[in-house]
Amino acid sequence: MKIQNMELFKVPPRWLFLKLTTDDGIVGWGEPIVEGKADAVRACVEELKDQLLGREAGNIEELWQTMYRCNFYRGGPVLTSAMSGIEQALWDVKGKALGVPVYELLGGAVRDKLRMYAWIMAEGDADYLAETQQRIDQGYDTIKMCVTDEMGWVDNVRKVHAAAEKVARIRDRFGYDIDIAVDFHGRVHMPMARMLMKELEPFGLLYIEEPLQPEQIEGFRELRNHTSTPIATGERMYTRWGFKNLIASGAIDIVQPDVSHAGGILESRKIAAMAECYDMGVAPHCPLGPIALASCIQLDFCTPNAFIQEQSLNIHYNGRGDFEYLTADGGFDFANGWLKKPTRPGLGITVDEEKVRRAAETGHNWQNARWRLSDGTPIDW
Repeated sequence: MKIQNMELFKVPPRWLFLKLTTDDGIVGWGEPIVEGKADAVRACVEELKDQLLGREAGNIEELWQTMYRCNFYRGGPVLTSAMSGIEQALWDVKGKALGVPVYELLGGAVRDKLRMYAWIMAEGDADYLAETQQRIDQGYDTIKMCVTDEMGWVDNVRKVHAAAEKVARIRDRFGYDIDIAVDFHGRVHMPMARMLMKELEPFGLLYIEEPLQPEQIEGFRELRNHTSTPIATGERMYTRWGFKNLIASGAIDIVQPDVSHAGGILESRKIAAMAECYDMGVAPHCPLGPIALASCIQLDFCTPNAFIQEQSLNIHYNGRGDFEYLTADGGFDFANGWLKKPTRPGLGITVDEEKVRRAAETGHNWQNARWRLSDGTPIDW
């Protein structure tokens, strides 16, 4: 079962898919992508091909170590995301070859179903109350939203009050029958983050995500001492070595590895195990496509401290209503905000290759928004 071919497809809205084929005809799919850097990741996967073609596809750990250690420069979003998508495809191949879901190869399932959450748009003038009602009608009991727009290092307190007001209105309308997670998106700096977290604490949030940029370990520690609200981060961290110091610091409560960025399924499982030693939860990051989500789901079902899963259905910058790159009978079994345990082999999905190939003819050039303050200063999005 040797790697015979690797083919890449850049498809709308902002994704990159990898098809990996073995010499005995088994096909595995992965999603190596950095949002807004698809061409850079594509080039990196192409460079790694020479180290992989002709190698035994089932030796996933050895191939991962080869990609990581046998290249002098390593880590970071582009290199690690390229490895992540390749690793996902290798697990898909191995699961299919053995006729079992990937989670069975990583210790077996620890749960029967998985809680999911849905995004609502609360930036700008979005009607977030109506969107919350829509999510509840769809069966979700957990939502996540960003509540801040542009914010300077030290900014007007009205922005803090405006953010808190959005959460307050949702609580007033829907009470505590729903959980609310708030994403600061790494766009808030320490002076404002302290104020925001204090204002939001009375609303009993599920967690606050990326209150600071992930490299601000000392800042996370300080925020942790200012609030009882759980703090989450990890979507822009790569490999267990990137997570090590933050987890050991005790400055956060929830780690959020992205299986398409952090090193793949097994690397994310190792990160989750390290977090478990410090009594931390896991909520994998995934505002991506169906292959990335399928990879996260395999992780979730064999990870005891994984408690909820992000997914990108109807997320505002994807604009997609469903996962159209999967066949009608090869997708996810959602019901009332929960996902039933997958039983199909590999990643548990069936990619509609014809649709993927057609979409790749169009491709995309997705870029994230680029924000500036009123004085022209570039700021985090």
